[in-house]
Amino acid sequence: MVETNCVTVRAYGRQLDQLRAEASRIARGTRLDWWIERADIGTRFCFEDAEAKRAFASICENFAVSFIDA
Repeated sequence: MVETNCVTVRAYGRQLDQLRAEASRIARGTRLDWWIERADIGTRFCFEDAEAKRAFASICENFAVSFIDA
């Protein structure tokens, strides 16, 4: 079983686009894969690595985007 490291956010429009760009930047920097899934409560950003997930969560905090560690 593959461990996934996901963060679920409630963001829309430009803010969601900005988060996608940041997720891509983080993944490129760590040379790991990432993906997005729809969730009942928002959008789930998933990374192959826990450190990448923590970096993304930190960006969410900096952008004042509420998130759930899922």
